[in-house]
This record gives sequence, C-alpha cells and structure tokens, in this order.
Amino acid sequence: MGNLFSIKDKVAVVTGAGGVLGGSISKSLAQGGARIVVLDIRQENIDTQVNSIKSLGGEAIGFLCNVLSMESLEETIKKIIEKWKCIDILINCAGGNVPGATLSPDQTVFDMKIEDWEKVISLNQNGTVYPCLAFGKEMAKQKKGSIINISSMATYSALTRVPGYSVAKTGINIFTKWLATEMAQKFGEGVRVNAIAPGFFIGDQNRAVLINPDGSLTDRSKKVLAKTPMGRFGDITELNGAVQFLCSDAASFITGAILPIDGGFSAFSGV
Repeated sequence: MGNLFSIKDKVAVVTGAGGVLGGSISKSLAQGGARIVVLDIRQENIDTQVNSIKSLGGEAIGFLCNVLSMESLEETIKKIIEKWKCIDILINCAGGNVPGATLSPDQTVFDMKIEDWEKVISLNQNGTVYPCLAFGKEMAKQKKGSIINISSMATYSALTRVPGYSVAKTGINIFTKWLATEMAQKFGEGVRVNAIAPGFFIGDQNRAVLINPDGSLTDRSKKVLAKTPMGRFGDITELNGAVQFLCSDAASFITGAILPIDGGFSAFSGV
C-alpha cells in the first residue's frame, strides 16, 4: 500500500511562503519530496526561499502573487499548471496581524482605527478565501487536492488586545468547515479542506508583546505559559508534521477539521 504519509512528487503551493511560517512549512514539505511553489508579494522573499529549498536538495519554483487579487491568483495558476500540470496541495500562510489593529495595554477597542480593522480582516479572511476559491476550482476539476488554512488560538476564547485578528481567524474556521462540506458534497471525497490552529510561538510579529528587551518574559507571556500544560512556547517546526499528515493519504477521511497545535492551551481551563 506504500507509505500513507508520503507526499513525494505532490505539487504544493504555499502562499506567504517568504514568511517564517510559510518558509518553515515549505522547506519541510520539500524535504518530504513535494515540489514547492513559493508565492509571495516580494521578489526578494521568493528568491531567498526558492534558493533555500534548492540548497537542501528540494525542487521549487516561485511567482509573485497577490492573494487579495483573483486576477493575480488565476494568472499564477496558469503558470503552475503549464509547469507541473496539476496542483495537489494549497497551504494558506499569507496573513498575520496588523500593528495598528493590536491594542496597547492602555488602549480600549474604541481607540482602534477602522482602517486598521479593515486591513487585518481583509489580509486574513480574503487572503485565505480568495486562494481557496481560485485553487479550489482547479482541484475540483482534478477531483483531488488538499487545502490547509491557518487558524489561531485567538478563535477558541477571547484573547485581549487582538480583536480584529481574532475575528478574522474565526471567520477562517467557519469558511474551512463550509468549503470542506461544499467540496465533498459537490466534487467528491478527493478534495479535502482543513486548518491548523497554532498555539503560541515567538516570532517577529509577537516578540515585543511576549519578550521584554532584556530577554525576560512579559506579563502576557507568563499568562500564556500558565495556561499551557506543556509549560513552554512552541517551535515553529512543530507545525510541520501535522501539515504533512493532513496533506497525505493518511488523512483521507479528514476534512473540515481545525487541528490545535498548542501544547494543550485550548484544552486547559487554567485551573
């Protein structure tokens, strides 16, 4: 029956692949034998990621692509199909918070600018929905494919200071479930749609709110770790195994799932 967990020779498209999350997942899938399509809005990010994957012995190509433009997405799909004939996997890593939509401790929600709210909602929701629609249409023609979206711990209960990001990621959850249902009912069981919900990982976006300039933990960090049974932050590479599993035939009966990867944060009441 072969290796159920194999992704060898599958064509995997990663949006936002120039970022830390997208870059880590791209390299991991490449090491698993997948052919990687690096998508980003910055050419230097694309070049860096493609070269990095190739230096590890992987196979990769890259394209400039704006995930908030259906026209850009559709043009990119034509180029991918011309090169590799099919699209097996879509990982929607494009997204993230917007500084102006994150409240400082002395602000209330009424201090947030509406334009920053609109930016964070569009970047995360439309930046996931549009690629799902564009690439999902191609997968529907093929009758096969796996889409993985990125959710967040901000969708399980209220996290202070990040209202826009929380709402945006919660929208991704229901869209993941909705699209999974739509694809299975109308295009067959071969097209699956799932999401991962990362716990707390220290990266460029959240470092300032989790780590003090002297390297010590902020009060927010201490609260996070107190509610994380494993008692530590995650390493970004700890997302990779779950992603590969969901991309593989080992997950053939899994669709519409939101998988927490959080050291137990979402399971623990805090008591």
